[in-house]
Amino acid sequence: MYATSEQLAEYTGQPAPADAVRLLTRASEDVDDALLTAVYQTDADGMPTDPAIVAVLAAATCAQVEYVAAQGGDDTGAAGQWDSVSIGPVSMSGRKGGPVGVAVDVGPRAQRALARAGLLPGVIW
Repeated sequence: MYATSEQLAEYTGQPAPADAVRLLTRASEDVDDALLTAVYQTDADGMPTDPAIVAVLAAATCAQVEYVAAQGGDDTGAAGQWDSVSIGPVSMSGRKGGPVGVAVDVGPRAQRALARAGLLPGVIW
């Protein structure tokens, strides 16, 4: 987990919800998925060692919790599957087949924090 309940409360300006640990754990998983090609120093547990990276991952995790809450609180990924989509003359409806949550839906603030830190897209030097 990249952030604490206290960090979440500070980030959002609201008291951390009762299920903050669960939300932060899921958000940390989303951030991990976004970082699959990122390169940075880690300790034996796989956690970042650079204080700047630690701070960015905490902020991105809190931003992801905030994003999921704004999307209705569904952190399962199921809500991203479409029921109805219209683009000009093209219209689709129903549920998308295949596995749910193939690509992680990282919120814009989380994505920007990771990109500013040089973690997105991941580059191997």
